[in-house]
Amino acid sequence: MRATRRGFSAGLVAALGLAACGGGGGGVTRAPAEAQFPAVPNPAFDAWVAAFRPRAVAAGIPEATVAAAFRDAGFLPGVIERDRNQTEFTRTTEDYLAIAASDARVSAGRAAMAEWGPVLAEIEARFGVERQVVTAVWGLESQYGTRRGSVPVVSALSTLAFDGRRGAFFEEQLIAALRILASGDVAPGQMSGSWAGAMGHTQFIPTSYLAYAVDFRGDGRRDIWSDDPTDALASAAAYLSRSGWRRGQPWGVEVRLPAGFDTGLTGRGTTRSAAGWGALGVTDMDGRGVADHGAASILIPAGATGPAFMVFPNFGVILRYNNAINYGIGVGHLSDRLVGGPPVRGTFPPDAQGMTLADRQELQRRLTAAGFDTQGTDGVIGNNTRSAILAYEAANGMPQTGEATAALLARLR
Repeated sequence: MRATRRGFSAGLVAALGLAACGGGGGGVTRAPAEAQFPAVPNPAFDAWVAAFRPRAVAAGIPEATVAAAFRDAGFLPGVIERDRNQTEFTRTTEDYLAIAASDARVSAGRAAMAEWGPVLAEIEARFGVERQVVTAVWGLESQYGTRRGSVPVVSALSTLAFDGRRGAFFEEQLIAALRILASGDVAPGQMSGSWAGAMGHTQFIPTSYLAYAVDFRGDGRRDIWSDDPTDALASAAAYLSRSGWRRGQPWGVEVRLPAGFDTGLTGRGTTRSAAGWGALGVTDMDGRGVADHGAASILIPAGATGPAFMVFPNFGVILRYNNAINYGIGVGHLSDRLVGGPPVRGTFPPDAQGMTLADRQELQRRLTAAGFDTQGTDGVIGNNTRSAILAYEAANGMPQTGEATAALLARLR
């Protein structure tokens, strides 16, 4: 769980949704929990659990619940390794959006909206959060429920609490998880999630579940784990609603900055009305003034030569779900794409190797055609593409760097 994550999953966007699923560039196939995070004997962990159990009972958890929760729990060293190697904040905005709002994710999201349209309409009517926004959160957090996580939550949280790096935080989450079990919403064997203890279609951590999860149909259980996403989607909407979502207002819009615009005015720390920004020459992408939707900031996540966005109060609400600028833009932009909005129109600058997105996509296509499969052509240089480059370099007697460079592309042409 990142310190910047205010109330929801611990970098699921990186660990499960985005970094793990970046098409050909970053894509990996998620292995079953038992293979990816096997439990191993650890006497020190066992001693920690023995000391923790009275603390849980003192916190009001029934002894029977504690016993059932830890009956099959174990130490998961893979969870600690994952906690030490999170990557959400290392991706460029260009790469992030290439994954978050890929054609495949947009297409799958539109299909999900169609399949669950009546439910999403009910949720929107009750909580005032547009269905495409709820669906976009669903898409980024678990790829519309296809990657909810299969790691035993009690094992994951107790491992992280025992580890101690953020022990107090994870012990708090563990106590909350036990409260959920005590409530009867889920059985210990079904309480699965991410390596960091985030659960269900929209990846709630236990304390947020206790605060915001919704029993939308009134069946007595707040079930965010099952194949039916109703409670999970309603819970995400409830969270956004209680965080101040303004129905009918956008998260932000892509804008065009005038020549010579003072980039010192960018960032969430500076706000003006849309008219105030317009007086400085800021327009929408078609050269028109931007409508007023409250205090607005200008973001240039790729620098002065990259795309620019004017963001409104709803953007801040998205950040309550995950306090990362890329995530906020990703959810907002995906929600727009789901209802027919265009891709980002601004141009991202070349990467550190001088390669544009189109260059990287061409490199992936040519590597694959040459017999070195990159597992897709999204232009994101992840593990699959690096492995393909290394294999190509080795096969051709080149120094093995794994780097996607203009020189390599020229050689492949």
